[in-house]
Amino acid sequence: MTATIALVDDDRNILTSVSIALQTEGFLTRVYSDGETALKALLDNPPDLAVLDVKMPRMDGLELLRRLREKSMVPVIFLTSKDDELDEALGLAMGADDYIAKPFSQRLLIARIRAILRRTEGAPVGAEVEGAEAQVPIARGRLVMDPARHRVTWAGNPVTLTVTEFLILETLAQRAGIVKTRNQLMDAAYQDDIYVDDRTIDSHIKRVRRKFREVDPEFDAIETLYGAGYRFSDE
Repeated sequence: MTATIALVDDDRNILTSVSIALQTEGFLTRVYSDGETALKALLDNPPDLAVLDVKMPRMDGLELLRRLREKSMVPVIFLTSKDDELDEALGLAMGADDYIAKPFSQRLLIARIRAILRRTEGAPVGAEVEGAEAQVPIARGRLVMDPARHRVTWAGNPVTLTVTEFLILETLAQRAGIVKTRNQLMDAAYQDDIYVDDRTIDSHIKRVRRKFREVDPEFDAIETLYGAGYRFSDE
């Protein structure tokens, strides 16, 4: 089935060039030049993935992402200004799966899109997946993860995670008590030798902790070992 990619950017040159590049690669595209129009369309008819620019009139990308995450977990790649660490940190903290700094290579964007879509294939919310060991539910103390349905609960309470957040937590939970380095977590969440830096993993971890603390203010199962990485404790 052909994947549909939504592009949201007030720069029509970028919309046109990226749309053509994606269509050449076999994707279907929808384009929106402002956040308000895009929000309604993304909620009414969700694409397989959305690419959001941060600097837009009427509703910027950060606000669009915030409001989108209230009702939808569609994978999102966030476009940010070059070297603007604040935009990157905010985007990841608000639930983006990845970010790319402008100016960007279309080849890199397409590679990131394909990587995220591969991670979502076979494990959509509510779908059954047969015959894969990786789809066996994981139970660690109060945590239960069901990869086949992309479902997570803590002490019976549902916790909604993005695809990237889910993969990071799954990697930690599969071997509770074992320290995972940032590089190991990057390899689990970002395949195909796509480079991301340490700050990206740290931002995702902070976001996961925040989501669990919304259902349990005492949540402390993800431990930081400074200079080493992270581990999940089910004690």
